Amino acid sequence: MGAATDILVVPFFGQGHLFPCAELCKRLSSHNHKSIFIIPSHLSSSISSDLHHHPSVEVIQIDHHDLGHGIQSFLSGRYQNVRPAFVVVDVLMIRLKPIFIKANIPIVSFFTSGACATAMEYAASKPQPALPGLPHGIAMTDLDIKRRDRRRKDRGERPGRLNLGPNLGPPKSGPLARWMDQTEDSAALIINTCDDLEAPFLKFLTSQVEKPVFGVGPLLPDSFWKSIGSVVRDSSRPGRDTNYTEEEVIQWLDSKPRGSVIYVSFGSEVGPSVEEYDELAEALAETEKSFIWVIQPGAGKPGPPANMFGGKDSSEEEDEEEEEAGYLPHGLEERVGNRGLIIKGWAPQLSILSHPSTGGFLSHCGWNSTVEAICCGVPILGWPIRGDQFYDANMVAEYLKVGHKVEVSDEKSIMVKKNDVMGGIKAVMDDGGVGDRAMGLRGIFEAGYPSTSAASCKALIQFLSTK
Repeated sequence: MGAATDILVVPFFGQGHLFPCAELCKRLSSHNHKSIFIIPSHLSSSISSDLHHHPSVEVIQIDHHDLGHGIQSFLSGRYQNVRPAFVVVDVLMIRLKPIFIKANIPIVSFFTSGACATAMEYAASKPQPALPGLPHGIAMTDLDIKRRDRRRKDRGERPGRLNLGPNLGPPKSGPLARWMDQTEDSAALIINTCDDLEAPFLKFLTSQVEKPVFGVGPLLPDSFWKSIGSVVRDSSRPGRDTNYTEEEVIQWLDSKPRGSVIYVSFGSEVGPSVEEYDELAEALAETEKSFIWVIQPGAGKPGPPANMFGGKDSSEEEDEEEEEAGYLPHGLEERVGNRGLIIKGWAPQLSILSHPSTGGFLSHCGWNSTVEAICCGVPILGWPIRGDQFYDANMVAEYLKVGHKVEVSDEKSIMVKKNDVMGGIKAVMDDGGVGDRAMGLRGIFEAGYPSTSAASCKALIQFLSTK
């Protein structure tokens, strides 16, 4: 059987996975190949229109009720006499591997997280962790582990409603998900990072897995790379329900002094507890800094977003209204007036981070948010919620030194309190050294998408052309 030039890309379902996978499709298709982006049908509206109309990208929608069987049917119907060049599989979808192994399609495992978190989780999963060549100060502290484990217990991870097919559910994980151990059948690994940011971690992973590891990021939209040095228009990412338009947000930022606004957002999938949200609200009320606070539907509720896997059962429909509402900081808008902008729902994050009035980012330190802030030169105040985010926060504060972490003063309750947040905001907004280093790191990306990452995409395709 011969090989076609098609490259299949299979993402996981959260925005932090869909967006970089979509951008990866464009990068790979620029090398005389066609990218086939395979997504569950209920996520079609989450994909930007420019991807749907890209001349070298094809979006294939498969019924989410049985994704595994749908992919098998797609492969047998489309590739009867040839096979795709290779398939890129998000590591959170790694149990789809048997389908592609049976079809004799080379597999590339894709980590949408950074190389630091990937390397540290791999090292920590070993009986005797060995960290040759890795920077110090990145590993989780005892307090980090306590906070992570408490949040995991509190979330109670609601069962996913996406049926991948027989024996194709999400892999079970121990204290740390051992994704690296499940990539043995992969021909190569790719990571959403670049040598300029994480060279020691990429080098470590290459030495450990004994197969090629390519840094192909940061996988940000074309609108970002074309707008470096100015405010990015976030139109390439599909907007959702929100109480402020992108233009209204930019106008509000225009009214604030340079570097005076702290941006607060925990992404679309995780966040603090309701009690910690109350502490955050009090901190924002009492700080003198201007702020933008993005609050997602269902904020403060345990488990992943209700619409992440698609479909609802009857019990979920009954409490949908309550779940969508989530946490709201009642009375805060009246207390702070024009000093604060509270966005309920979708926010134009790249527009906010690239605006000169934004001087700091209070973040959960998910990798996409982390790298977006770094590329925009915005110092980060890390408030990690789950596993890999602790490594990202430690890397930001201890290795790159472009931010700080929220320091938890109450080690007994391991809960973030008002004074912890206020202290962190002051630290990240008033530390000139951190600000200078953040701006210096941004300089790496002023020429656009890193040349090392473009070379990695080309090298990946050349490597797999021999398989």
